[in-house]
Amino acid sequence: MTRQFILEKHDRILVTGAAGFIGRRVVQSLLSLGFRNIRCLRRSVAEIDLELFSEVSDARIETVYGNLLAKEDCSRVAEGVAVVLHLAAARGEKSFPDAFLNSVVSTRNLLDASAQSGTLKRFVNVSSFSVYTNRNNRTPGLIDELSEVETRAELRGDAYSFAKLKQDELVANECKRLGISYVIVRPGHVYGPGNEAISARVGISPFGFFMHLGGANRLPLTYVDNCADAVALAGVVGGIDGELFNVVDDDLPTSREFLRLYKRNVKRFRSIYVPHAFSYLFCYLWERYSKWSNGQLPPAFNTRRWYSFWKKARYSNTKIKRQLGWNPQVNTQAGLDQYFEACRRRVAHA
Repeated sequence: MTRQFILEKHDRILVTGAAGFIGRRVVQSLLSLGFRNIRCLRRSVAEIDLELFSEVSDARIETVYGNLLAKEDCSRVAEGVAVVLHLAAARGEKSFPDAFLNSVVSTRNLLDASAQSGTLKRFVNVSSFSVYTNRNNRTPGLIDELSEVETRAELRGDAYSFAKLKQDELVANECKRLGISYVIVRPGHVYGPGNEAISARVGISPFGFFMHLGGANRLPLTYVDNCADAVALAGVVGGIDGELFNVVDDDLPTSREFLRLYKRNVKRFRSIYVPHAFSYLFCYLWERYSKWSNGQLPPAFNTRRWYSFWKKARYSNTKIKRQLGWNPQVNTQAGLDQYFEACRRRVAHA
């Protein structure tokens, strides 16, 4: 596929969250595509160093520090920027107000500053698969770019998913109002060295033992390098204004296959498989008791979360392959091998 780019190789690209798990790989993907003027936004000097990109002799890699909640910082980092790849996110926030502030308010500030710069050609928002509901799909339902998103994300009890939904809505509405070209990218579970946690779609350990909830469900995995390539392409390929792209790899393993491989390659531990009917009943009863107790028992488990995470689904990457010319360069077997190796190192040093 011959790609047409919307900018020249020396046009400035801003990557927010550039020192993060995905952001560092996005910078590398942009360099691999031939782009040579990249501004990397970092929150603090304590974040992972970006000096590894200095080996590209003809590239200008500019590191800037700033807080997207500060409008003056947004104006400074958006100056002269042709494309914004917005990866900075409020991961790990438990509070809904904090998640909203650090994902939605910060994005509004950056959008306003980017529009005022007069040089912006596209704004790319990196979202999440967690916004999909799968509630009304038949089993196994297809999750693609036309799938239903959660309408009452606050009832799921997940501040991150709530903030990502509101962020997506903001980007679509504000970009249309401001006349800004935008693209939304929704990765599945991004894994690889640097993120060794087992996805909650496989199971969780709320009571001191691992509850295997995924069973025969396929996992919407994307290896971190493949995800980074998708984000980079979404920023520079022409003819995709206003589009939404899901990012999942090929040959996705089931939850059961993944857990078996993890135990074989990393460490063995006790897990208890909970059939889907029982896991749904557990979430339903927990949700009912949480409502009855007026929230004294937090709604950590609820049917909305079950539909999104543990109801059987299948996934499509047809659109991103067709319109972006994206293909996962790291196949699933190789990705899992590298992931398990990183997991073994972490376990050995624990």
